[in-house]
Amino acid sequence: MSKANQYIWKGALAMGIALATAGLPAGHPAASELVYHPYNPSFGGNPLNGEVLLNSALVTRKHKAPDIDSDRYGIEERSPLDQAQETLEWLIVSKMASAASMAIIDEDGNFIPGTLETQNFIITVTNIGDGQLSITTYDKSTGVTTTVEVGAL
Repeated sequence: MSKANQYIWKGALAMGIALATAGLPAGHPAASELVYHPYNPSFGGNPLNGEVLLNSALVTRKHKAPDIDSDRYGIEERSPLDQAQETLEWLIVSKMASAASMAIIDEDGNFIPGTLETQNFIITVTNIGDGQLSITTYDKSTGVTTTVEVGAL
């Protein structure tokens, strides 16, 4: 680059900087209102974007449609005996959860320090001071231990 071109380049750069900063008030940041322009045609965007959005959704879709009979529309039919058995199972699980929670929670809703052992789990509630409790669950079948610390409300 020749000396003349360097001077022209430096002058043009200086002039651009001067013009860019000339409209800004000293010491005050410039801001403008945010304007929302919808992209999705369902929300007022350009209708030509619809095909692009649909193709993108189809390419990234990982779900498979369930096997559907032509007359059942994916609704499985269960016998009254199956329905009664499922309801009974949920009732038993609910009662067991209620009994277990009564063993570690008092009538005011506070945890009671101690240990509760079921067939599959050991739940230990420990008072660690300053209104903090440590609740540890141990899964006997997998050996996984989970600890949660809870503060006083």
